[in-house]
Amino acid sequence: MPQTTNYILEDILKARRDTRHFTTELVPDEVLQRALQAGHLAPSVGLTDATRYFIIKSPEVKQEIKNLFWKYNQKAANQIQEEEQKKAYAALKLEAIVDAPLGLVVCYDRSVLNNFTIGTVASNDTLKFSAVCAVQNIWLSLTEQGYSMGWVSILDYYQFKKILGLPEEMEPLGYFCVGKPATDYDKQPMLQQQGWKQKSATPLVTEIDTCLKTSLATFGIPQPKSAQPESLTHKLQHIIDNKTKPLGALGELEVLAKQIGQVFNTTTPVLKKPHIIVFAADHGIAQHGVSAYSPEVTSQMVKNFVTGGAAINIFCKQHGLAITIVDAGVNYDFTPNLPIINQKMGRGTQSFLNGPAMTLDQVHTCLQKGAAVVNSIFQQGSNTIGFGEMGIGNTSAASVLMSLLGQVPIEQCIGKGTGVAEEKLLRKQQILQQAISNYSGEADIYEVMAYFGGFEILQMAGAMLEAYQNNMLILVDGFISSVAFLCAFKINPVVKQNAVFCHQSEEAGHQLLLSLLNAKPLLQLGMRLGEGTGCAVAFPLLQSAVAFLNEMASFETAGVSTRT
Repeated sequence: MPQTTNYILEDILKARRDTRHFTTELVPDEVLQRALQAGHLAPSVGLTDATRYFIIKSPEVKQEIKNLFWKYNQKAANQIQEEEQKKAYAALKLEAIVDAPLGLVVCYDRSVLNNFTIGTVASNDTLKFSAVCAVQNIWLSLTEQGYSMGWVSILDYYQFKKILGLPEEMEPLGYFCVGKPATDYDKQPMLQQQGWKQKSATPLVTEIDTCLKTSLATFGIPQPKSAQPESLTHKLQHIIDNKTKPLGALGELEVLAKQIGQVFNTTTPVLKKPHIIVFAADHGIAQHGVSAYSPEVTSQMVKNFVTGGAAINIFCKQHGLAITIVDAGVNYDFTPNLPIINQKMGRGTQSFLNGPAMTLDQVHTCLQKGAAVVNSIFQQGSNTIGFGEMGIGNTSAASVLMSLLGQVPIEQCIGKGTGVAEEKLLRKQQILQQAISNYSGEADIYEVMAYFGGFEILQMAGAMLEAYQNNMLILVDGFISSVAFLCAFKINPVVKQNAVFCHQSEEAGHQLLLSLLNAKPLLQLGMRLGEGTGCAVAFPLLQSAVAFLNEMASFETAGVSTRT
């Protein structure tokens, strides 16, 4: 290639700007078409051609998008603590949605994943990466033609899709302002020109010349513990029966009090530093439209947990419960300074429609990581621990695990999850039935968990097993948590001795699953939220059970005559 061509390309690369200031000059159709063709020439994983383009010219649509930007931009500004930095941020022009003559929305269509796609086995994100490559090509083409583009990403993407009427399977990278640039920002990035930050002069490059030795993870089956002495069981029953009440008058509270005493190996149990752990992860199967919400909601809800705005935060605060958030495999990179335990196994599992969700090694690592989280909390003095989850698509994974591990027809396990409509529910059933039909592996628990599991589900299972080993009381939430418990139970059935099933959810399969486990839930309130909310809401019942066992008078101490 001639040297002059290289020089011209370098000039274009240097001239490309993330533009926020445009003239009113319209963008000719031929300029736009040439730029979009350049985008089309970008790398496309597996030649899927999954990148899609939407043109925005309407002033009304632009204004709606700008309103959305300002609402979310205010949220971003509120995260800045330093006053001077907040003022500097407010002075920045971060969009030209209405000003630019043309708007462009670049998306990727995840419905291509319904069929086998080369290059997506390790990560579905390659679809997104391909779309980003297309964006760069468009940018360079516009720059070469004397035009420019500005990327607006400060948006609520869920609402963004709704106001544009984008199909559910269409995932936008953002909104791009297109037009004739009014400035070149003194031949430097705008943020640098305005003193926000300096761009480094050279790339950061490190050569790696050695491989670290790794070994396959193996989760050891918990060792059996010695049985509780019969004398303790008799003592607890005697104490309960001799409280100032008719036999059995406190119903399930009596059963609960006895169980708590047995778990803690004492007739005077105390609930110490009760804790809720919320495990979060994404699921590849969500790319097939099995949920009412897009996969991005997982990371958005984790942020909501961190800021204290979710239902589980409110209930934990109400009842004095500590809460820990675990990133087991969310398809998002959270900032390290957030109060999130990073146990990320990957950016979500693979879709199990045509292949395994994870490897056997990942199954064992999940179990180990979950155990480590619980052990850390145990060492801080907690003896009572509840489990919640967050992960768009995890009811699909849980339904299949229940079906195969519980030997139940899949149609009896599938529910509406986040609230899918009837048509989508049928689609969900078809996809999950197809996934089961495609499975040709063994009935072995670990093989099934590897093929259909979720990172957060299996970390919960490992956490429950470790909680049992530490003689902790295990609070099981709704359908997803109960499926995690089913996995733990299949590995070590004695874990059930420590388990309290807090509620029966509205998920179709949960009542059946509880029946399979011979478990009686404390509450039935029509809840189906997850997050560990059932554990938090049921916690006062545990307190009541412990309180009457420790504080209620006996017939003897109260001087009350017993039944004749």
